[in-house]
Amino acid sequence: MPIDFTAIDFETANGSPASPCAVGLVRVRDGKIAESLAFLIQPPVPHDWFHAGNIKVHGIRPSDVDGAATAAEALALMLGFIGADTLIAHNAPFDMGVLRSTAAHIGVDLPALQYACSLAISRKTYNLESYRLNSVAYAVGHEEFNHHDALADSDACARIILHAADRHGADDLDELLKATKQKLKPLIQVQVA
Repeated sequence: MPIDFTAIDFETANGSPASPCAVGLVRVRDGKIAESLAFLIQPPVPHDWFHAGNIKVHGIRPSDVDGAATAAEALALMLGFIGADTLIAHNAPFDMGVLRSTAAHIGVDLPALQYACSLAISRKTYNLESYRLNSVAYAVGHEEFNHHDALADSDACARIILHAADRHGADDLDELLKATKQKLKPLIQVQVA
């Protein structure tokens, strides 16, 4: 089985996980970057305000998202691009939290996708002082990218996974997960009564 997945990265307008203002997705097929999609998002009300600290990090301002995809339009575009792929993000609990919170806030059901975390995989693959996305990207030789740009970050995440797979001699995602003692996690969290 080849290495196939979709890397995803969100930027948010504020501290709410239901405030996505940008997303980047990178599709990997047969161990190669095949396609990408990125766009700005209008965060849904009442999470549509921008915190100065977030603007300082990603540079996206309220005026930038005027006329951008609504949260509902964004989810439809993202889910269409992702299909049945496994998702991978660097610090995946954050990005999966944005996906879950936004979908729940606007009443959209998510498909039963699975995900893995490139941060956790990196910790089991490299010996670094920092496992932040830019530090790991530099360590794997991917030095020229615009950190905190959603597309650049999802691209860096994809490259980290491909490098880690090569380093572990993994021919597919299952082998990489096994080599790094990771498991796929469900995007939809089942509520126990």
